Amino acid sequence: MTGGQPFRTVVDQRWSADPAHRMRWEKSLAFVRASAAIPLPARAGLDIGDRTPATAMLEAHFGCRFETTSVDLDTEPLDRTKRYPVVTAFEVIEHLYNPLHLLLQIRDALDPAPSSRLFLSTPAWKPGFLQSHDHFHEMPKRSLDALVARAGFEVVRSAEFGIRSPLFCLRGVRPMLRCVFEKIRMYELAARR
Repeated sequence: MTGGQPFRTVVDQRWSADPAHRMRWEKSLAFVRASAAIPLPARAGLDIGDRTPATAMLEAHFGCRFETTSVDLDTEPLDRTKRYPVVTAFEVIEHLYNPLHLLLQIRDALDPAPSSRLFLSTPAWKPGFLQSHDHFHEMPKRSLDALVARAGFEVVRSAEFGIRSPLFCLRGVRPMLRCVFEKIRMYELAARR
């Protein structure tokens, strides 16, 4: 639910059916699968945001239930009574006014084990005329790196990938530009202890 906030995405059937989201989820899960840090099956997981088909994909991979969040991620705390060995935040922070607040909350929610991980993705910066109207901000890599460091995380590894099919790119000038610029930046992060 958007709660009247202009930068919140409504996760519904129409949104979930977008082919770009399916490609995004599959590539994100491939990135997660490449991590050797979290012993499988994991005992629990937290997927920040609403439940999506990606949440079910994570549950199948990790062999555990993933909880989702229902609090205002800009201002409210996550449940302080639970700790997780794996937390995912796939394309959430660009919708927030205060992504540092969320990252600090996630850091506190991560298990203290050295193998605990946050998998974070967000759109890579692109020219303003291509940025989504649903995004409060899209950060250049330098700004994103500074944000995760300020929140107390270190980058274990990162990747960048496109989310559009070649056929989409052939539909005109704007789709072609989106194919060039529309990328997802993905991080595997460990909390600095």
